[in-house]
Amino acid sequence: MPRPVVTILTLFLACVPLAVQAQSMQMRIARVDVAGTQLRDVRLALDWPADAPEGRLRLQAGELDAGGLGWHFRDLDWRCPLRRETTGDDARWRCDGPLRTGRGAPLHLALSLDAATTTAALSGGGARVGLSRNAATPDATRIDLRRVPAAWVDALVRAGWTTARLTGGTLDGTVRIHTPAASPLRVDADLEIAGLALETEDGSIAAGDVDAEVGVRLLLPDDALDARIDGQLHGGELLAGNAYVDLPDAPVGIGLDVARAGEGDWHLSRLEWRDGDTLRADGEARLTPAFGISALALTVSSDDATAMPGRYLAGWLGPAGVAGLSLAGGFRAGLVIEAATLRSGEVAFHRLDIADADGRFQLDRLDGAVRYSAASPVRSAFAWRGGALYGMPFDAAAWSLESGGGMLRLREPVAFSFLGGEIGFESLQLQPPADDAGLRLQTALRLDALDIGVLARSLDWPAFEGTLGGEIPTVRYADNRIDFGDGLSMTLFDGRVDVASLAIERPFGVLPTVTGDLALSALDLQALTGVFGFGSIEGRLHGRIDELRLVDWNATAFDAELHTERVPGVRQRISQRAVQDISSVGDASFVTTLQGRAIALFDDFGYRGIGISCRLRNAVCRMGGLRSEGNAFTIVQGAGLPRLDVVGFNRDVDWPTLVERLAAAAGGDVAPVIE
Repeated sequence: MPRPVVTILTLFLACVPLAVQAQSMQMRIARVDVAGTQLRDVRLALDWPADAPEGRLRLQAGELDAGGLGWHFRDLDWRCPLRRETTGDDARWRCDGPLRTGRGAPLHLALSLDAATTTAALSGGGARVGLSRNAATPDATRIDLRRVPAAWVDALVRAGWTTARLTGGTLDGTVRIHTPAASPLRVDADLEIAGLALETEDGSIAAGDVDAEVGVRLLLPDDALDARIDGQLHGGELLAGNAYVDLPDAPVGIGLDVARAGEGDWHLSRLEWRDGDTLRADGEARLTPAFGISALALTVSSDDATAMPGRYLAGWLGPAGVAGLSLAGGFRAGLVIEAATLRSGEVAFHRLDIADADGRFQLDRLDGAVRYSAASPVRSAFAWRGGALYGMPFDAAAWSLESGGGMLRLREPVAFSFLGGEIGFESLQLQPPADDAGLRLQTALRLDALDIGVLARSLDWPAFEGTLGGEIPTVRYADNRIDFGDGLSMTLFDGRVDVASLAIERPFGVLPTVTGDLALSALDLQALTGVFGFGSIEGRLHGRIDELRLVDWNATAFDAELHTERVPGVRQRISQRAVQDISSVGDASFVTTLQGRAIALFDDFGYRGIGISCRLRNAVCRMGGLRSEGNAFTIVQGAGLPRLDVVGFNRDVDWPTLVERLAAAAGGDVAPVIE
């Protein structure tokens, strides 16, 4: 800001001898253009009483506009005592006083100039900006900064980045401004930055509490920008879209060459990042004015990925539901994006371990590479030594892949042991995100004799026994949802459970949601009730559970109907404990053909049929049985002597209450009492 002031004063001071003789002088200038800076409505006034050692100078300007630097001020008013100091043949003018700009807090401007040099200092609030020029290099201006608030250079930043705002931090260092007549404005700066805070208008890019040493080389031709930045960052936080970086206190080296014409794309011809063994990155890019990626060629590598999740990946891991992911080992990755489309990519693993903090999954010792191509075919292979899913281990597997035409495919089936059986991937194809579509994956699964007992023990379920098997010809993942085709079946309690239309939304995210339909066939009721501690019932159970919906693994809706069917050679008996448990859960009573005291003499009873249904909606279970009349429904129809029927009398039951009753019955908290 002082440079145009210097130019005006140089002309004005040439007339001072006249002012001294006249004791006062005034000058008014409509406009002054100096080195890309324009002053409008300039007024100068000097009062110098006769024989006084100094005069009173006042400079006012309606507006200052330094377009190249982005500075714009109104209503400048500077007042100072003007002195002329003479040493031999040399004379120097000095003026030192308060400077006001609009309604802002007053600053202090001190100016000293002679035939060869000009110096000026602007200070306020503990900050100081010093300016110096030499007549031998009239196109060069040096600015020294000391504890200068970043807001003072906010306008300079916005000259090249219109949506950015500096909201905190201080600067120390030197800025050199070169304004040759036939060349663009050039700014060279070597700065130390403390506590820098920055954000864009839409909040998509931000920085907080960043310390740095940077060197900036900036060219500002008409309506354009050409910059080179090198330096080191120490601590603080960075945000760009979903990318969140928690900078370490140890220095991180950065390098950036960027150019832009008008409101066009950003061209980043050099991208460098150096964070020790944790992360090294090199690349180039072209970004839209809103910082969307039009083109990108980038390689990143890590010799020790331990710090990667917390330092660089938190912005993506949290929304994906794996905020506690841990890494150990190394990797190298590269990608090429053209026209906002991934053209090629590669990830190479070196003894990499991956684990979820909640114990949901784990992969041990990944080695090899995965390569993707949107054009010419490429092949790759990788393997893991082992891993675990929800604490259940699986063994080693090797994968052979091929890619071309925008798809990644499995070259040959892969199988590995799990839960005492085997999981096989018969096919697999993956399509990376493109345009508005996210990642898409499709595979065919084979499940052979997975031990449900081991699964139940690992997940702390009741002691189920049986196997899980079947072929699922199609499993699709898209838009954070997994859809399983028909084909999944379980041999459970000497019967069969078939699962259809199974889907999982947000499988590793917040509130995972499961939907599906189940069909039950000939389950052994004695084994089933024994597992749940629900009295004892002999017979075979059939039924269905349609439109099942689990949110965060809790049932919120379903339409279920369960019933027994006679099987030759299979007894149908129900114990007193089971009768009492059914009665307590279903708001039911039992009706007998003998007096209650006589019933107490029997341990169990024969039955003709058992049937119960529940349609769950809005936390209310609409119950039914073998037959329903009004608000009553028959759950157990007795047979023989003593004959015992169990009848429910409340068809609408609060679901949380029903769950509590089931838990109490299974835990033996409901004592069987028959009088």
